[in-house]
This record gives sequence, structure tokens and C-alpha cells, in this order.
Amino acid sequence: VQLQASGGGSVQAGGSLRLSCTASGRSLSRYTMSWFRQAPGKEREFVAAITWTLGRTFYSDSVKGRFTISRDSAKNTGYLQMNSLKPEDTAVYYCAADEVPGYSGTFDVTGPYDYWGQGTLVTVSS
Repeated sequence: VQLQASGGGSVQAGGSLRLSCTASGRSLSRYTMSWFRQAPGKEREFVAAITWTLGRTFYSDSVKGRFTISRDSAKNTGYLQMNSLKPEDTAVYYCAADEVPGYSGTFDVTGPYDYWGQGTLVTVSS
């Protein structure tokens, strides 16, 4: 599975962006797709996840109510709609996918994941 992330950019606080992550090489049915982010000088952190078949969603507390993860199965593409952006959302955002994220077959949306896309930079200015 190859993942291609796009949609990053620069916005002012309170603005919105939509990130996309398109998969190729395999259908994402039965996969889970997630978004992570890494701010300068900080560790990578989980942002949101969606199970492809049932569409179950998961969010970190820091983005719950502001970000929405979704997918378009026909396009094999996942999305992260980011609203009410804050300067602390500034980071490189990465998409990831796995049939069963987590260790030893234990489902854990925080990972690890087998497949990763390249990052896309989101900058939020105050």
C-alpha cells in the first residue's frame, strides 16, 4: 500500500483545511486509516482514525469536536477536515494505514502502522 498525503498549507487561527490521503496498490477495505502529527521538537502524536468498512471513528482529545475524519471508498481516499484551527495544531501531518494497527494483532488505533504516507505541513498563525 502506498499512501499519498496532500492538502497542507498555511492558515490563520480559526480557519479550516482539509487533508487528503489517497491509497494505491490495494483497496483499503478492512483497513484502518489514521492521521498523526508531529510538531517541531515534539514526538509524533495520534490525531484521528477511521475503520474503512464500518466507518468507526476515533479522535484524540485535543482535536475532538474540531476535526472530522472520513473516507471515500470509491476513491480509496481518506480525509481529515480540520476546523477552528489553533496555532498549536501546527505540525507535519502524516496518514497511516494498517489492517490491524497495534501490537500482536491487538487493535490499537495509536499504532504501530505498517504503511505511512509522506507528511504534509500545516501551519496555523495567530
